[in-house]
Amino acid sequence: MSTVRLGIIGLGNMGSSHCRSIQKMDNITLTAVADVSAARCEKVGGRYEVPAFEDYNDLLNSKLCDAVLIATPHYDHTTIGQKALRKGLHVMVEKPVSVHKADAERLIKAHTNEAQVFAAMFNQRTNPGYQKIRELITDGSLGQVRRIQWTITDWFRSESYYASGGWRATWGGEGGGVLLNQCPHQLDLLQWMFGMPQKVRAFCNFGKYHNIEVEDEVTAYLEYENGATGVFTTTTGEAPGSNRLEVSAENGFLVFDTSEAVIRIDWNEKSISQAIVENDPFEKPATRREEIPVDGEGGQHREILENFADAVLDGAALIAPAGEGINSVELANAMLLSGWTEKTVALPINARGYERRLKQRIADSTFTKEVKEQVVEDMSSSF
Repeated sequence: MSTVRLGIIGLGNMGSSHCRSIQKMDNITLTAVADVSAARCEKVGGRYEVPAFEDYNDLLNSKLCDAVLIATPHYDHTTIGQKALRKGLHVMVEKPVSVHKADAERLIKAHTNEAQVFAAMFNQRTNPGYQKIRELITDGSLGQVRRIQWTITDWFRSESYYASGGWRATWGGEGGGVLLNQCPHQLDLLQWMFGMPQKVRAFCNFGKYHNIEVEDEVTAYLEYENGATGVFTTTTGEAPGSNRLEVSAENGFLVFDTSEAVIRIDWNEKSISQAIVENDPFEKPATRREEIPVDGEGGQHREILENFADAVLDGAALIAPAGEGINSVELANAMLLSGWTEKTVALPINARGYERRLKQRIADSTFTKEVKEQVVEDMSSSF
């Protein structure tokens, strides 16, 4: 096998984007697509001259693919992923890997064959800025992390965005708002760089800025086993917003703002703990500034896809194994659970308990909104 025969299930914004990207890759060939919309199937299948199926099961049974990329609405990730894995196909799943932890556990449990490649589309892991920060933490250069503050408020979305589909920003359609749709990448990076917290206390505002029933603003306080703390803030109702990460550690203070192509570190000449013991009453440790250039955003979606294909063809190590996707799902679930209960939540959460709460919220929902369905029109700009 010199190229991976890939089928894409789900032809919305991300699925159609992946179709285009694959045309520029040497190790992947698009061989089939699937979507519940006949119009999308006809348009995409015709454009790329590949078979198109309205029932994803027909694609899974077609023998046309070695692997599938699942880019459907969130709840379907688990069901389709399980079936694809049981068919013996290699699987790439878009973020989030599942809506809630219990479903993520079910999906991961279906991956029983180590020869099958199972990856997640966490493309922000290719960003050289976050890669460098992770390196500085894991190699001990920064020393023990004491405090994290991450503000991600550049996810602005208008009312028309949420009105473009009945499934958008509903408990039954997406299972959440900014935490499940926009922020899975940052939640993944948070655990990838700093590990999982022990406790979460989150303040969630539901439909604060938009006519939606799910969260569009969240501020969460995190506590870690080593005593470190963190604050994670995000919203879709702020503009222009920012994406700024601050890390206070024993050996220095790091700032990475994505609006600037540089990581700034003020290195302490002695550790904070040492300075607390040794210094005069008001004497801060001396510092020196280092600026580390960040060259671009990395290969993003294309790099993740090429890495997935390399893993299938040559056994390359995955940048983003799907099994790790359960951590970002659990963080989102813990924040929502804390917001619902107005209490601090200990991790790991009770997966089945959260699932029951979510199902009850769906059952109790009386939310309605004006929906502007423009399936064909929306898709025409994607190709």
